[in-house]
This record gives sequence, structure tokens and C-alpha cells, in this order.
Amino acid sequence: MHADVHHLLHTARATELHGEATAFRLPRTSLRTRVGWTLVEVGLRLTTQSREASTTVNAPRATAFRTA
Repeated sequence: MHADVHHLLHTARATELHGEATAFRLPRTSLRTRVGWTLVEVGLRLTTQSREASTTVNAPRATAFRTA
């Protein structure tokens, strides 16, 4: 196969592949937004769990050390 023919076939196939790749590409903004809100939700769950755990753990200790 001549180099020119090989180059033309390669260029044609590369163009086809680029076209197929753009058809399957996800929009970046919606994916970033979903990941961002997921991280916010996880952070809120972690802070709520730590507050609930600290109030339930600290409440019995506070009553146990009172002398009056």
C-alpha cells in the first residue's frame, strides 16, 4: 500500500472516530453539577452524624460528673 493511500484511509477513519466520540460525550456542566451536589450532600450527612453522635455521647458524661 502506498503511503498516500494509507494516509488518506487513516484520515478518513480518524474523522469517523472523532464523530462517534462526540456523539457519546457527556456534557461537562451537568456532570460537574451532579458531582458537586453529591459532595455537598455527603458533607451535610457527615456533619449531621457527628453532631448527633457528639450530643448523645456527651450528654451521659455531663450528668455523670455533676456532684450536686
